[in-house]
Amino acid sequence: MYEVARRAGVSVTTVSHVINRTRPVSDAARRAVEAAIEETGYVPNVVARSLATATTRTIGLAVSALTNPYLGELAHAIESTAVAAGYTVLLADTHDDPDQEARVLRALHHRRVDGILLATSMPQAELRRCLGELPGPTCPVVLIDRFLPDGFDQVGVENEEATAALIAHLAERGHRRIGMVHGRQGLTTTTERLAGYRRGLAEQGIDHDPRLEADGASDVVSARDAVIRLLELEEPPTAVVSANNHMTVGVLRGLRDRGVRVPDDIAVVAFDDVEWGDLLPSPLTAIAQPWQEMGRQATLTLLDRMTGDTAPPRAIRLAPTLVHRRSCGCAPDGAEQRP
Repeated sequence: MYEVARRAGVSVTTVSHVINRTRPVSDAARRAVEAAIEETGYVPNVVARSLATATTRTIGLAVSALTNPYLGELAHAIESTAVAAGYTVLLADTHDDPDQEARVLRALHHRRVDGILLATSMPQAELRRCLGELPGPTCPVVLIDRFLPDGFDQVGVENEEATAALIAHLAERGHRRIGMVHGRQGLTTTTERLAGYRRGLAEQGIDHDPRLEADGASDVVSARDAVIRLLELEEPPTAVVSANNHMTVGVLRGLRDRGVRVPDDIAVVAFDDVEWGDLLPSPLTAIAQPWQEMGRQATLTLLDRMTGDTAPPRAIRLAPTLVHRRSCGCAPDGAEQRP
């Protein structure tokens, strides 16, 4: 750093501010420092810096099912926002398994990350216990796409009203037997979307039949089996709601395997739009989540906590969008998007 400062004609402190982005410097000084770094091949000693500052300039991102394409959008937004603030992101897959999640949290903590972004599969009490068992002071944690009653910063979408809107749309098409393939029990997204399903039925004056709720366990195979169970009811549904994009694949596969046509024989709508939704023979009507904005807001919230924000925990709810296509049985008049 001394050699860089000498060549650039600035102080070592100025070099530090340019490298760490800790304070604004003039454009001329920044260009001089960057040129000197290029000439000397200087690389900051991250380990030494972390020992001196008690920070590592890293953020841990623990999410489940990295094969989900929309988690790519989420991770991209998180990484872009973190890099702009001078942080590196460490990515870990929890596989939606509480035991693996606990191991991931311990590993990130041992690596001394400055904060953690977490899409948790743990109930609140278990999550509190897991964080409490981490050695030494714990770093800030922000939950993504999960909402717990209190105690955590959390960012996600509004689930209940959006799901009720799907039911209202199907009811407007004349459907009275509406089934739902819901996610794994214990997840707040499952609880809230089921609540929205039941609320939507009540608002449309449709009696709730628990036999029309099928557990898709948030995966493709279970969702396929779940929709087949619905088809085998004495009075099968005329419309089905899939509660996430993984299960939508299973629902459509199960309908195909049984020779059931969408929307001629049954209407299908989904929570979570999919990239290929408009390529289906009957393009998919779905609730689209703002994954990139979710990632950005979660990262900004975590950065605030890491820099000393002591305000009470906050829950940020983002509005999803209804993407109206043909699988609900509507006329092929193009996609309509509305909040």
